[in-house]
Parts: sequence; C-alpha cells; structure tokens
Amino acid sequence: MDEYILGIESSCDDTSAAVLRGTCVLSNVIAGQKVHEKYGGVVPELASRAHQQNIIPVIDTALKDAKIDKKQLSAIAFTRGPGLLGSLLVGTSFAKAFALTLDIPMVEVDHMNAHILVHFATDADHDEVPDFPFLCLTVSGGHTQIVVVKDYFDMEVIGQTIDDAAGEAFDKTAKILGLPYPGGPVIDKMAKIGNPDAFSFARPNIPGLNYSFSGLKTSILYTVRDHLRDNPKFIEENVADLCASVQKTIIEILMNKLVKAAKQTGISTVAIAGGVSANSGLHDAMRAAAEKYKWRIFIPRLSYSTDNAAMVAVAGYFKYLKGDFASQDLTPYARQSLNV
Repeated sequence: MDEYILGIESSCDDTSAAVLRGTCVLSNVIAGQKVHEKYGGVVPELASRAHQQNIIPVIDTALKDAKIDKKQLSAIAFTRGPGLLGSLLVGTSFAKAFALTLDIPMVEVDHMNAHILVHFATDADHDEVPDFPFLCLTVSGGHTQIVVVKDYFDMEVIGQTIDDAAGEAFDKTAKILGLPYPGGPVIDKMAKIGNPDAFSFARPNIPGLNYSFSGLKTSILYTVRDHLRDNPKFIEENVADLCASVQKTIIEILMNKLVKAAKQTGISTVAIAGGVSANSGLHDAMRAAAEKYKWRIFIPRLSYSTDNAAMVAVAGYFKYLKGDFASQDLTPYARQSLNV
C-alpha cells in the first residue's frame, strides 16, 4: 500500500505544501510573500494574513500536481516550530481541521529537523541519500548549527551560534548596502563579480564549535560608515567588492568550524541545509573541502534549501512509520526546538 503524506510549512513567510509517496516527492508548491520587500524584512502580522490567503490554494495545487485525491492521504505533516507564532498557527490550525475532516493522523515536525531530513527526499532525478552518522551544517536567517545526525530521530547539536545567525549577517549587510530584501541571494549574485579580498572584517574568536556573527555585523557597519565619511559614493563604487568580501568572510567562518567538527568526530559524510545552503560560494567551499578532506558531501537543490513542505513531509513520513502521531490539543512553539 502506498503511503501518501501531505506536508504543510508555514513557519515564516513562505506558504508551502507538498505530497510525498513514501520519500518520493510528487509535488512541492511554494507561495512567497512580496508584501515584505518594501519593509526590508518579514512583518509577522502581514505574514500570517498572507498564509491565511495562500494555504488553501497552495494545498489544492499540491494535490493536483501530485495527481491524487485528498482521500488517498495517509497522514498530514506540519511544521510545529520554531518560527513566527502567527504563521505557525495558520499551518497548525489547518492541519488539525484537515486531519479531522479526513479522519487521518497528523504528525508534528520540527523545522530544523526537517531541513536536515530533506536529504532523504527522492525523485526521478535524485535518489542518493546520506548514510548515518553524518554531519549537517544547518544555516539560515534564524539558525546556525552543526548537528551530528545519528538517525532520523537522534540528532545532537555540537555547535551553534551564540548570538546572530549567518543568514541574518547576510540580510543585515544587504540592508547596510541598500540592497533589496531578501539580501542573501542579491549578495551571492553581486559577489560573483567582486573581489573577495578587497576588504577585511573582524572575525570572531569563539572557542569550541560555536559561532558568533554579531561582531562581524558591527565590523561591516563601521567599515562602511568610515568610508562613507570620505567618499559619499563609496557603496555605489564598491558594492560588488563589499558583497564578495562579506560572503568570503561568512563562508570561511562557517567552514572553519565545520572542518573542525569533522576532524573531532571522525565523520566524513557532511551535508548542508537551510536557506543559506543555497549560496553558491558555500557550494564551492563544500566541494573544495570534499576534495581536500575526502568528504562525501550532500548539497540540497535550491527548492529544498529554502523553507519548503517537501522537507516537512519527508520528516513526517519517518515519524508516521514510527506511529508518532500528534494530538489535536497541541500548540505551536516559536523558539524552542523540541527534537534537536
């Protein structure tokens, strides 16, 4: 019997629904929210309203793309947290109502777990998955973690940011430079034509495997401010070099700890996940490390790097097999991560 899992993701500003048959992705639909661009960041109240508008058409499209009827679904997986509480409430409430209507179980999924487990999503073009144990650098606008993944349900965080996340450093830099939101993809594009050695910034000296990006953000801000005093056109004349230099610095900070973690654990299968895993410079750094250290690496495709429901559905599938179902009285959580 085929097990069809509907995944629902609504943790931030993307409304997404996906249908999987086992681990095979049949559809993965994502609706973004352009309303936030003029504010330079996500406005929580506007995000939750947009989710309410998008969730039904997105789920309907996912079912149609998968060519199945809703009555064929075996379970509904949804992101319980962490994320924006108002946004999570939309996805959670819909999952509860839909599961009751169809009389099928629902499965709660931790957002960060899902980013990691997306490496087990398969389709016609991708069926290679990592072996346990493996290391995963999960890096996004809200999180930066190095995780030892022992199996689908046993993960240990061995390093994480003590303040800001790497994705936040990208977005803050973009705001300083007057670039549009979201800033990460814009910086990545500009970095391709810039000189990564044009500018140097303060680097954190954090012991162990933890990260810190608050000092780097301050260093970037002060560098730009000081140069603008002498040259009002400094940003305009140097934007590509600034982007390249910032990107190089962030990636080196990320990779230095990841290499250290691989040496300490003796694990040579290494993956990246989360929104920043879409960065082309990080891809290049991972490939270089794989060649140098004989790593087996896993880099998610773009549609699996950003927030998406395929990752929620595949994480939900493994919990479904285990019989780990959610109750109707649960509530979403904004900050804590229950399973990692």
